[in-house]
Amino acid sequence: MSELTKELINEAIKSYVEPHLEKDLVTAKAVKSVEIEGDKVKVGVELGFPAKGCIDDIAAAVKSQVEGVEGVASAEISVTSKVVAHSVQKALKPIDNIKNIIAVASGKGGVGKSTTAVNLALALAEEGAKVGVLDADIYGPSQPRMLGVSGKPESKDGKTLEPMEGYGLQAMSIGFLIDEETPMIWRGPMVTQALEQLLNDTNWDDLDYLVVDLPPGTGDTQLTLAQKVPVSGAVIVTTPQDIALLDARKGLKMFEKVEVPVLGIVENMSIHICSQCGHEEHIFGEGGGASMASQYNVDLLGALPLDIRIREETDGGKPTVVAEPEARISQIYREIARKTAAKLSLQAKDYAAKFPNIVIQNN
Repeated sequence: MSELTKELINEAIKSYVEPHLEKDLVTAKAVKSVEIEGDKVKVGVELGFPAKGCIDDIAAAVKSQVEGVEGVASAEISVTSKVVAHSVQKALKPIDNIKNIIAVASGKGGVGKSTTAVNLALALAEEGAKVGVLDADIYGPSQPRMLGVSGKPESKDGKTLEPMEGYGLQAMSIGFLIDEETPMIWRGPMVTQALEQLLNDTNWDDLDYLVVDLPPGTGDTQLTLAQKVPVSGAVIVTTPQDIALLDARKGLKMFEKVEVPVLGIVENMSIHICSQCGHEEHIFGEGGGASMASQYNVDLLGALPLDIRIREETDGGKPTVVAEPEARISQIYREIARKTAAKLSLQAKDYAAKFPNIVIQNN
């Protein structure tokens, strides 16, 4: 019988490809410790993304691989997760108290981007992360209604705002500061300044992720975000129809130009399931998100059905992930959240905080 070694155990773990990372845990640098005592093995795994919904599955898969090694009598697997800050655009540095900013964008309106953004944020929180949502749509803020939050944010010092709270999320939106029916008759520079203030003058409390719900298109707000806001990654929301895909491609190319990594595509309204008979129909076309993902070599993070409950629950101020946490749609959102965060976890980390500031003094 061959002697048990760490190399032998790592080789066994390598044969399990973690579905969200799409890599084995050794290559993804998630295996932090391997201890061997006689014929007993202990393995410590630390994921770089929140994964409350699948930690048991990962532990079971690793256990099965390790116990398949000749000479191993039993294996004890511990799986934890720790979210760290990832690198942003070259000229920018991350914001204090926010580890990662994820922009949710779409080329055109009406594809369900805000609904996807709020459910993505809630799903990340359900998976165990500390999450905030910033409503960057100054002309059409929708997050206050979607989160069922009303009232005005408090300011303790007269300069900064305390984020509003909804279902465990920290939230900020121009919608909290103006009446719901007041139109924003502002020019571009005022809008971009408002976005910067909402982001920088809010006392975010130690967020793992801030999900930014962008307005549709590739205009002033998106450009400000790309040039002045330290973004770790972007998610593009589209529907399968050609017109939406055409505009989604523009959004994707915009992020590529400004060096913001696109974490993947979410295809919304991909299939309609009849509530009467269960018949499934691709009323907006089929496979558009998948073909766009393969064309640009990005991930299709998930496909969501056209379902009246998503609309009713979000309009009613209780998005699907919290309204029906066990429902199939909520599970799709949680899978999208895990894939998004896993994709981000593979990117370069931000080491700025680890380096001391060098101060030159004339003595």
